[in-house]
Amino acid sequence: MLERLHPAPAQNREVIISVRGVEVGFGEKTILKGLDLDVYRGEILGFVGASGQGKSVLTRAILGLVPKRAGTIEVLGENLDNLSPSERRLMERHWGVLFQQGALFSALTVKQNVQVPMREHLNLSDRLLDELAMLKIEMVGLKPDAADKLPSELSGGMIKRAALARALALDPDIVFLDEPTSGLDPIGAGEFDELIATLQRTLGLTVFMVTHDLDSLYTVCDRIAALGDGKILAEGPIEAMLASDHPWLRSYFHGKRARSVMTGGV
Repeated sequence: MLERLHPAPAQNREVIISVRGVEVGFGEKTILKGLDLDVYRGEILGFVGASGQGKSVLTRAILGLVPKRAGTIEVLGENLDNLSPSERRLMERHWGVLFQQGALFSALTVKQNVQVPMREHLNLSDRLLDELAMLKIEMVGLKPDAADKLPSELSGGMIKRAALARALALDPDIVFLDEPTSGLDPIGAGEFDELIATLQRTLGLTVFMVTHDLDSLYTVCDRIAALGDGKILAEGPIEAMLASDHPWLRSYFHGKRARSVMTGGV
């Protein structure tokens, strides 16, 4: 059986993200149907669901990248709908995002990519920007010489780490990770899971992780929320997912791949 990393539990169960009655759709298709979800400060929440159910859609709705038809989203106690443009800009400094494919700017070096949010939100000298970017690059386990490489010169794992360094550029309270281990080999995925858990503990981050990776769910997530039919089917620790009688959850957490993960088999 895989060894759990025993991530730190949520502190005092303080709600840092509150989603209530959120509905999101595109054209005549409704993706999220009155979804409710709380994310607690200091936890790593794994957000799972079948393909096409809207896992990434919720992340983008929270970030304001897709419009919602109904419901409310509060972050750090603030209703995002009520924020002025300047207040919204300040709120965005509290979160960082790692998109599934990294979404690095192809014409910029790793260091320049990390500096993008710094230049947008901070008024710092070039020397200090360089120092801070190198600190973030080192923090995610990249070697210093990676700083001057373009994304095209990086491996898949290095792209993920560079994108994570950019997500951490403004010392956020919350980090959104969209399929962070997708496309990585098992060793690289395991190392990335360990990195996320270490950074969460060290920096006191709240992590919202969209994933289908059973290893990640088992080893680093404090709690899991499962999406189905536009709503949350179940939420709780891995043990609650394993005990659920819901057909999709049983198929997902008790299938052949799941049994291999839980027993450490090949």
